[in-house]
Amino acid sequence: MEWLSTVEGWLSATRPMEWLAGAIDYGIVGLLALLSVVVVAIGLERYFFYRSIDPKSFTSVKALELAVTQRLTVVASVAANAPYIGLLGTVLGIMLTFYNLGLDASADVGKIMIGLALALKATAIGLVVALVSVAIYNGLQRKITVLTLQWEIAHERAAV
Repeated sequence: MEWLSTVEGWLSATRPMEWLAGAIDYGIVGLLALLSVVVVAIGLERYFFYRSIDPKSFTSVKALELAVTQRLTVVASVAANAPYIGLLGTVLGIMLTFYNLGLDASADVGKIMIGLALALKATAIGLVVALVSVAIYNGLQRKITVLTLQWEIAHERAAV
């Protein structure tokens, strides 16, 4: 029955939310970091692809649009959802702060402020990831517009 006391100790009321701190730091912040790397990688890949492409070589504008808009959905999705992922981390961090405050009988203002400040880091990181994603998306969209216009200009000259 020694194992039973070990399990009961592990499940005691003093530790059930400790996993949440790791989930916030490594889960939420790690996910946001991974998403930012993915967005920057896609942005660089698309940038070099756009530099190497010749719009005149496409037979139709639709074929050009299909080629140049690949993977932009990923960038747009990260831009739209990164703030919400960060907000989830903040909510979990605030829950953890209040839980730890409930375990400690004294209401130390310093502990509360530190806990809330650490909780808000997830939102800040989510906003940074979203801002970078939106900037990359807008830059890629502008280049797509330029390539499409170059195709239209080249094919107007050929028709005349």
